[in-house]
Amino acid sequence: VPGTWRWMLGVAGVPAIIQLVLIMFLPESPRWLYRQNRVDEAVAILERIYPKEEVENQVTSLREAVESEEQYSKSKESKIVTLLTSPELRPALVAGVGLAVLQQLVGINTVMYYSPTIVQLAGFASNTLALLLSLITSGLNALGSILGMYLIDRTGRRRLAIVSLAGVIVSLAMLTGVFHYARIHSPLVTRLENFGNQSSLACPAFVRSHNARPWQCDRCVNTGCGFCKAQTSFQGHNSFGTCLVKNKTSEHMCDNLHHSDSSWFTSGCPNRFGWMAIIGLAAYICFFAPGMGIVPWAVNSEIYPMAYRGIGGGLSATCLWIANLIVSETFLTLTKAIGPDMSFLLFMCIACLTLVFVILFVPETKGMTLENLEKMLHDMHMEKKKGGTYSSLCYIVGKGKKYDSSEEKK
Repeated sequence: VPGTWRWMLGVAGVPAIIQLVLIMFLPESPRWLYRQNRVDEAVAILERIYPKEEVENQVTSLREAVESEEQYSKSKESKIVTLLTSPELRPALVAGVGLAVLQQLVGINTVMYYSPTIVQLAGFASNTLALLLSLITSGLNALGSILGMYLIDRTGRRRLAIVSLAGVIVSLAMLTGVFHYARIHSPLVTRLENFGNQSSLACPAFVRSHNARPWQCDRCVNTGCGFCKAQTSFQGHNSFGTCLVKNKTSEHMCDNLHHSDSSWFTSGCPNRFGWMAIIGLAAYICFFAPGMGIVPWAVNSEIYPMAYRGIGGGLSATCLWIANLIVSETFLTLTKAIGPDMSFLLFMCIACLTLVFVILFVPETKGMTLENLEKMLHDMHMEKKKGGTYSSLCYIVGKGKKYDSSEEKK
């Protein structure tokens, strides 16, 4: 609908206004207050956030963190150089940045940004229907994130990420299969209606082709033309259609070429299993959102020592959004170059590598105090010096017991 893009952009400002109002009521950072020697105010805020039995430990951790920051601020070497070069901090950096980048490389934001296009590629010609079906992904993403907040402290970060990735791999395999079926069973293009009264609307690339016999719907659409699908049979083929110039005249003409049973496709092609692509998209979001949607953010807020938490989290976030830019900017080009089936197969392979990465390099940080975190990083460094690998210790840490403060209390 003309002009609705203004409403789309305007509505996005509503949450920003609400956030601006609510942020006025947020308490100041306890760490900042402590560094300004406003200790009583910092303790008061911690008492509002944590249970009484944990406040003392939090105050101790805060004091040690501030002292550590002051110590490092006096050194000549910057924090970012230390973070990048320190052998003890390297496992945390690898786990944090790796999770952030791989979260994007499994294709989540291609699904979120291009879900209407993906729905059309699956064989749904109607723009309105594609937009309505794409709302499923947004709704499921919100619900999945809420579920993830409930599960993350009960199952642990590592286990939740592993289960999430297993489901993502299965979902991407389903999408790969659906789009591959659509490719090999793409409807034929016939010259039957490309001449006569409609010859001026015939796709120029199709007309110029010396051998148009192997032309199918996907080839027609990839040349920038539109495909008018008939619902009747032709020369023994149950599915065929006409390749026409992509414009409004051709779209209206399509309604008359095959009477009322025709469909006009400009992005994807007819697919009898298109509904399975919708199920695959929904399953992808259902598995991704509660796990890989929130685990990288949680791990990056916990895995760095306090003095490096800000710079480590910032570096991970920067790498995450760079990866997001690369994936989102290349997705449409990728689908045109190798097809949607191979694109989702590529994402599936990356998801498999991400699963291996989580198992080998991401420790469990659930319930870990600052002291236990530093002990874990030290032990991982010593394991490496002995000729071992990070993965052997990550397996132990992945059990969530060796460094979990909740276990020490029992």
